[in-house]
Amino acid sequence: MFTIAAGPGRVGGRALGTVPTRPTRCSADPPDRWPVPEERRTVTVLFADIVGSTALVDRLDPEDVRALQHAYFDTVAGVLGRWHGVVEKYIGDAVMALFGARESDGFDAYRAVRAGLEIQRSLDRRSLVGGPALRVRVGVATGEAVVDLAATRDGGHGTASGAVITLAARLQEYAPPGGVARCAATHRATDGMIDQRPVPPVAVAGKPLPLDVWHATDVARPAPGRHAGPLIGRRRELATVRDQLVRTVRERRPRWVSLVGPAGSGRSRLLHELVRTVQAVDGIPVRWCVAHCPPYPAEALAPVADQVRAFAGLRARDTPPVVRRQLAAAVTDLVPAPRRTEAVYALEGLLAGPDAGTDAQRGAAVWQECLLALAERQPMVVAVDDLDRGAPELGHFLHRLLAAARTRAVPLAVVALHGPDRADDRPGDRGCRVPLGRLSSVESGRLLRHLLHRAGQPAPLVAALLPLVDGHPGRAAAYVAALPPGGADPARLPVPDPVRRTVDTRLDRLDGPQRAVLMAAAAAGTPVDAAAVDHLFGWVPGRAVAALRELVDRDLLTLRPAGYAVSDPVVAAVAAARLTRAARTALLARTDQRQAPSALPTRSAAPTAEPAEGRSHRVPADGRPGPIAAHRTGALPAGAAVPLTPGGPDHTPGRPSHTGDAADDGSPRRATRPASPDGRTPAAPRDGSPRTTTIARSAALVTTRSASAGPAPAVTSTPAVAGDRPPRKAGSSAFPATPEPGVPSPRPGGPERDRTSGDEVARSSAPPRVAAPRPVGAPRRLPGERHEAATVALHRRGRTSATPAVRAA
Repeated sequence: MFTIAAGPGRVGGRALGTVPTRPTRCSADPPDRWPVPEERRTVTVLFADIVGSTALVDRLDPEDVRALQHAYFDTVAGVLGRWHGVVEKYIGDAVMALFGARESDGFDAYRAVRAGLEIQRSLDRRSLVGGPALRVRVGVATGEAVVDLAATRDGGHGTASGAVITLAARLQEYAPPGGVARCAATHRATDGMIDQRPVPPVAVAGKPLPLDVWHATDVARPAPGRHAGPLIGRRRELATVRDQLVRTVRERRPRWVSLVGPAGSGRSRLLHELVRTVQAVDGIPVRWCVAHCPPYPAEALAPVADQVRAFAGLRARDTPPVVRRQLAAAVTDLVPAPRRTEAVYALEGLLAGPDAGTDAQRGAAVWQECLLALAERQPMVVAVDDLDRGAPELGHFLHRLLAAARTRAVPLAVVALHGPDRADDRPGDRGCRVPLGRLSSVESGRLLRHLLHRAGQPAPLVAALLPLVDGHPGRAAAYVAALPPGGADPARLPVPDPVRRTVDTRLDRLDGPQRAVLMAAAAAGTPVDAAAVDHLFGWVPGRAVAALRELVDRDLLTLRPAGYAVSDPVVAAVAAARLTRAARTALLARTDQRQAPSALPTRSAAPTAEPAEGRSHRVPADGRPGPIAAHRTGALPAGAAVPLTPGGPDHTPGRPSHTGDAADDGSPRRATRPASPDGRTPAAPRDGSPRTTTIARSAALVTTRSASAGPAPAVTSTPAVAGDRPPRKAGSSAFPATPEPGVPSPRPGGPERDRTSGDEVARSSAPPRVAAPRPVGAPRRLPGERHEAATVALHRRGRTSATPAVRAA
């Protein structure tokens, strides 16, 4: 990688301002880290190029050119590193970087635009050697690309391939010097977070239609979202938080309340409903102080500064005299007169630079005193949305505020909204954690009908959208917004971008093997077990067990009787879409290879007992592979028998199970089929009848025994045809008391008797035949007559030939 440094901090282990060393390669990832080395991913590409570089180079000495390039590359690489971008390649004086190539946090486009804006500001502030004016154009595009995960590192040329790379290079040509141009997909991904202005569509070479382009100007201040319509669901959560706030006011005991839920669970909507409904408690007005945390805040205490602006009625572009005057008026009744001027200047320093510096910390301490003074006059609720995005300094400020409120015993509550991944570090033991789970099917249907009605879409779409929403309010809003006018089949529509980004974030939190297992399960479409996954990736038996269990714990897979499956259709669609065509073909080929039948001679031994965790754990306690795994690894000879049991250790989910009735010990009988000469395809019956799952009887002996007393007649045998029962003589069992090899024995506890004649009947692996009912008034046949009639019926069907002994009977 290129070990170059710029900006604050250290990059590549070097101090600031030093010349970059020669390009060195990173150590390669272990071969088994990425079982699926390439993925189709949605990435954001940043392309930066110097304006007028040819004329600039012609005017400078080669040494000055080299110094200029070092300063330029140091600045750009340092900014990209801080925003978690990967420098894919250097092309002359141009730089190409990828965002979200290996891991995505849902804000890849936002980070790329922020990096482009910071590159422009950093080059403007940095004095370059020789003093020439250096201007850069930046283009940012978002789209699908094939990414080599193992090669994703700084300087990893050829990491990504796709049209999005060419689009980013074309966009930078239409950006103004010192500006950042964005495509339509990047505009949608950063809408509301980046200030932008549209420009007329531009004609790009190779594109049939003009492209919509936006120019990014600055980072937008976070604003509360607009929520219209009634709150559907969340009544219990709303009542719980309201009860905590009411107790805070009545008992004058400060509390910390956490609303915990993933993105799209309706946290902001619930906060909006709380602010609207909890305006007073017992007739006492309640003051709300709400702040929102943007992703990757530039200043650590920016949400605190936003609270001060909202309280004083300030706008972002107010001049310093106006700010000072309004701050003095706001704190007149909250701060004593001797300290009022000092407090105003401290708050002004917080608004000017809400970072973690000394001035900002002094202003935050003054604002804390103001909040406590307000809480002494009337109940106060301080709410912070998306606290998990905030800096640690923001959490420390809230903790100090709550501790001081408890010391003074004022009615103040802190409401924090964050995701489930954030550690619940609320102070003290009087906190309340309110989880936001999924909506029920009834609540999801009501929400969908409300959203469809507002969008003018047909109500019958609720049935198709319900399984896709899966109880997530954010998904419901995204799918309804993505519907074309007049409605369409939601199953045929692509996954909306907001939903896809959320699912991508969940998938990218997995390591390489877990991600590969999930993609394989999603592409299979049917439940899979650990043995199937081990075979797909060529792993040693049992390696997939840990990955499958982890995916179940993360609520990405569900354990069913037939194996593991992806229950969420949206997660299955996003995960399966990541597989390249080559990877999908390879997985299907391995699946067909595993499902191909092998040579299965006579009856096999009893199977190995399964562990208690479930049927998907296919590795015996002794560590030896099961029968089918042993066939694949060569541990068993080619002609060894393999059990085929439904859900057993080597059963392939999705294939029909070939089993017989119970064996002597009560366990299911393993059925075998004769193999064809090639050892793979089961041999079909000679008469053209369909294959059966009974034990092959080509080598079985059909014996008959006289029912009368005296010595038994000579035993005559004929080859039996698969699917037929051997003829049974009157008053005797169809099989001898001691079974022949390959023939099952009666159940323990005595032979079973025929319901019509009372004869003893041996258990067979073939499906039992139901005797036709005897007509009313018809005489009951004797056992010998019934046997003769059955023999005649077999002759008429041409399914067997009678032996001399049978004819004599």
